Amino acid sequence: MRRPNLRTQKRLAAAVLKCGERKIWLDPNEVNEISNANSRQNVRKLVKDGLIIRKPAAIHSRFRVRERAASKRLGRHTGPGKRKGTAEARMPTTVLWMRRMRVLRRLLRKYRESGKIDRHLYHELYMKSKGNVFKNKRVLMEYIHKAKAEKQRVKLLEDQAEAHRQKARAARERRANRVASKKEALRSGEEAK
Repeated sequence: MRRPNLRTQKRLAAAVLKCGERKIWLDPNEVNEISNANSRQNVRKLVKDGLIIRKPAAIHSRFRVRERAASKRLGRHTGPGKRKGTAEARMPTTVLWMRRMRVLRRLLRKYRESGKIDRHLYHELYMKSKGNVFKNKRVLMEYIHKAKAEKQRVKLLEDQAEAHRQKARAARERRANRVASKKEALRSGEEAK
């Protein structure tokens, strides 16, 4: 017995189930029942009865991709034989520079806003960053700590010098007063004679 042609039913089922014809499964045991279905309504009934089924989507596994990505993070599969572009094309120096500048400038902004550095030191460090003085954030932070310590040291020395100057000035004044009072005493003594 010749199998009836189910091409129309397959096309109608694909339209009803909103998928391609390759995803339609027609029950081979109910071929005669299916061949009688000549409208979308009949096809819907067959779908409801389970004689026509939409096949599940084929799985495209990501397992091997994930495995490879994990090993690439460990530095595998990145030798000279795997490289197509130049080092500049693979990781442009401009991008590296922009990243570094953004990191350094963000840190400087944060320090200025929190009051750790004043605007003068901020400007000085901003220009130094632009001039490629600091190769990363750690170096910049160390420089800031050193600069602040140096500033404190200079201030302490200046305060000490100022205190010393004031002390010397007071001593000079006391001495001048003593000399003046002695002269005054001598003069008054001579006048009394």
